[in-house]
Parts: sequence; structure tokens; C-alpha cells
Amino acid sequence: MDQRIINLFDEYTHKPLKRDDFLKRLAKLTGSMAAALSVLPLLEVNYAQAATVPHNDDRIKTESITYPGDGITMKGYLARPAAAGKYPAVVVIHENRGLNPHIEDITRRMALAGFVAMAPDALSGAGGTPTDETQMRELFGKLDATVTRNNFVKGVEYMKTRPDSTGKVGCVGFCWGGAMANQLAVYSPDLKAAVPFYGRQPEAADVPKIKAAVQLHYGGLDERINAGIPAYEAALKAAKVPYELYVYEGAQHAFNNDTAPTRYNEAAAKLAWERTTKFLKEKLV
Repeated sequence: MDQRIINLFDEYTHKPLKRDDFLKRLAKLTGSMAAALSVLPLLEVNYAQAATVPHNDDRIKTESITYPGDGITMKGYLARPAAAGKYPAVVVIHENRGLNPHIEDITRRMALAGFVAMAPDALSGAGGTPTDETQMRELFGKLDATVTRNNFVKGVEYMKTRPDSTGKVGCVGFCWGGAMANQLAVYSPDLKAAVPFYGRQPEAADVPKIKAAVQLHYGGLDERINAGIPAYEAALKAAKVPYELYVYEGAQHAFNNDTAPTRYNEAAAKLAWERTTKFLKEKLV
């Protein structure tokens, strides 16, 4: 697909670009509104493909949970291995599409890898992630950055104290969640490891606060996010923060999301997942 189309969709999903304006610009790139509407299903996510690990997989247990947030009750989805015992904990942080079937599936994948994993819903204060995408985008635009960050920091605290947790907590986040994973590395003293996927980097001045080990994943074609890599890496080196950095050539932003057909990159996603689980197992001992 024309890279300009993918870049436009990236702008639509990350900036306050109205759907009508997005479709008009897409029509200019494709030649007509009819062509734009035919391309649209290839750009948008398809949650019918989300469940790579079934909800009823007998190797894991899942449940909806709540925990105390910053003045609100936070909602989350939790998955853990079926066998009784204590496991290292991972907070799974969703994209700017909220806690959806794809992120629940990622959480179940983490459980299969040997973690007790929990995905908080950033929109808990509004009743949870809605199914209507326009409403969801509006709610994300109203989130208070500091309160939202605090809610995820408290999610780390919650996972540290669960009876089925070893007390060692890491996080993995994607897109919006990748930026939040970087923020948790800065602001959560309990965090041992952070794995941001194509997430906005923290301010260089904040990097010395990081106590966690960091593993970074970027798509080679993601110019918007990749522009912040050099300053972040320089700050990590200067602060002597242990880190790993991987750029997957030919991969788009959101290359790990297998419900987004035009951006999903199977080879990059598989390799990044192997690196992620290995890293978390090493750092959460």
C-alpha cells in the first residue's frame, strides 16, 4: 500500500483529525471516495482476528479485576497460568484504542509465557473502553496526563502485591501504551523492566530517574516516532540505564498488531515477542 496512505492513517489515529477530513484526504490519495472506502477496511483493525489464544484455554485463567487508582476505581483484564503458584508480573498497556480484544489476547499470550499479566483500562473513569470508535477517540482526548500516568503507576503497585505475584513487575506497552511504558520507567520505582513498542520517548531530563531495564522496539518506517530515538538513546547511555534497542527495517508503526492488516509485520512481530518475553524473564527473576 502507498506509504502516504499509511502515514495519513497514522496521523488520523494519533492527532485530532476528524473522520470526514481524513476520508477527504484519503479520497485524494486513492482517486475517489469509492476507492477510499474500499481501502478503509485494510487500514482499520479487525477484532474478529484478535483471539490467537482462546478465552477458555485451559492452560490459563482469566478474570476482570479492579484496583484503586488516582481517585477512581481502575478496571483491568488479568490472565495467569492455570497452575497455582507465584509468577513474575507484567502490566500490559494498550494502544490509543483502549482495552480491546487484541490487548486481552496479548495479556493471555503473556500468561502462556509464564507471567501473571494485567491490562488496565485507561478509560475506567469514563466507565471503560466504548465500542464506538468516535466516542473512544473523544474520551482519550479528555484524559488528564498526570492522573492517567498515576493510574498506571498504581497498577504496578497492585501487581507487586498480588498473592500470585513474585513481587517483581515489568510492563509492555504499544503505541500510546509504549509512551506510557516509558513513563512508568521514569515514575514507577517498583518497576524492574519496561518494554515500549513504538512509543513516544520521555524527556531526556527525566531519563536519569529510570531504575528499570529498558527494551525498545521500533518499526523502521515509523518516521514520526523514530525521530525521538537519538536523544533517548543518548540520555540512556549518559545515565547508564541498561537498555536494548531494536529497529525492524521495513516494519510500520503498530507492526505487532495482528488485527491491523496493512501494518502488521509477522516476522518483526514474532522476533520482537521472542525478545520481549526473554528480556522480561531475565529481568524479573
